[in-house]
Amino acid sequence: MTNEPLRIGVLGAARIAGLSIVGPARAGGHRLVAVAARDRGRAADFASAHGVERVADSYAELVADPEIEVVYNPLANSLHGPWNLAALAAGKHVLSEKPSASNTEEATEVRDAVAKAGTVFMEGFHYLFHPVTRRLHELLDSGELGDLRHVEAMVAMPAPADTDVRWSLPLAGGALMDLGCYSLHALRMLAPWAGGAPRLVAARGGERAKAAGVDEWLYADLEFPSGVTGVANCHMAYDKWQMTCRVVGTRGEATAMNFVQPHLDDRVVVRTPVGERTEELGRRSSYTFQLEAFAARLRDGAPLALDAEDALTTMRLIDGCYQAAGFPVRPRTLLPPAG
Repeated sequence: MTNEPLRIGVLGAARIAGLSIVGPARAGGHRLVAVAARDRGRAADFASAHGVERVADSYAELVADPEIEVVYNPLANSLHGPWNLAALAAGKHVLSEKPSASNTEEATEVRDAVAKAGTVFMEGFHYLFHPVTRRLHELLDSGELGDLRHVEAMVAMPAPADTDVRWSLPLAGGALMDLGCYSLHALRMLAPWAGGAPRLVAARGGERAKAAGVDEWLYADLEFPSGVTGVANCHMAYDKWQMTCRVVGTRGEATAMNFVQPHLDDRVVVRTPVGERTEELGRRSSYTFQLEAFAARLRDGAPLALDAEDALTTMRLIDGCYQAAGFPVRPRTLLPPAG
């Protein structure tokens, strides 16, 4: 039945979950069946605050729950891979925060596990479903900007506290893992207008003080088969928030002013020889658009732009950037054996 609600289980009581899954589930009439956290009290508080039906005693109990069909995984980066694998082994559909795994080896295992499970897996690049990003693609499609020549994406934020998990190498942190994956993915999605997938030309980055092997910033240069050039930049200790994506064509250019958080700024600025205009595409949450697309895939078999193969391709590019910039690829975390 098309309108049957999704039955969702949430791993962890992450701050982002209110925006990324609770609001979208409410908007779509879906059920938040259970939540689990390392601290059961925290999970209980989360359930109470967000209308989750019950609290599971552990992540393992949640992924094994027969009533849950979709597992949402917003845990620390290092726990994306292992719990995505555990959920897939339990026959669940998975909506994972990005990146899908800690490195290419693990992302390959996730891709293979999806094929074995026969379930739906999606990495949460929610920006792709919002009218802001769709508009950039439409402007290239329409020919108004001419042929694509260059693209630059910058995803930057002021530094989180030194104790934040995003500065931890064992927890698969770093600017590229948390922010730059958006820049890389946005560039990858321009392949249809650039003759195919981009290749990495060069990358450079800066290490976070007192966090060996962890990138505070990383800038990557890419090139597409048609000769289109691109820069995918990220900075996790910047002087301001900036999440822009600018596409430059032979006849004009367009800039999404906040392609990652369009609910905060939905403007696309278009400049052509005719003049400049600002389009406002709506501040409805990109996460709501994302869950609608995921539900349409599960309930109606609608096509979905993101899958485990796409996640693996992005992870290969992330690892390539790390190696080119002189950083180690992120280590993977293995779960202790059950029981």
